[in-house]
Amino acid sequence: MRTLFILLLLSTAVVLAQDANVDERGKSPVQAKFISGGRIHMSLCPSGIEIVGTENSAVRVSYHPERDTVHVRLQISGDRADLRMAGCPHNNFQARIEIPKSSDLYVRMFAGQLDVRDVSGNKDIELSFGQLNVDVGKTEQYARVDASVNSGEINASAFDVDKGGLFRSFSQSGPGKYRVHTHVGAGEVDLR
Repeated sequence: MRTLFILLLLSTAVVLAQDANVDERGKSPVQAKFISGGRIHMSLCPSGIEIVGTENSAVRVSYHPERDTVHVRLQISGDRADLRMAGCPHNNFQARIEIPKSSDLYVRMFAGQLDVRDVSGNKDIELSFGQLNVDVGKTEQYARVDASVNSGEINASAFDVDKGGLFRSFSQSGPGKYRVHTHVGAGEVDLR
């Protein structure tokens, strides 16, 4: 009985060790362990940001130039991660966010250029103003794809779609299991 109790305590400690709450200002990189196959919600400041899927079991945020105003908050609980970036400078600021390759993404960003690559999973990404580039990989892995712009262009070469103008959109169904939703208020969506 005592051995069972000790094993129960150790397993609880391992589960709790996966949770993290990181809150940093002006420090790059910021990193915390995160499991593959989880869900990541991001609220990103206007800038140039690259989200890249890697083989590592972690969320890692690095940026340049380093500024004391940049605030990165990363909260991880089980299979859910919440990342917020604020206070980014408005000129020549670049950030790279590395996540496990197999992750579901929910990203909101006001303005700038957002590039997403090497991530397999559901993607729900919206940008108010700017350029959104998503490398979708194999098109047959998607059950549903939709993209829209209020004003601008949709270049979805992966799905043989090219549209421009006001209030443009497209949607497509397929045999896969993932979903892609992208929207840009004014600018361009590029699905390749």
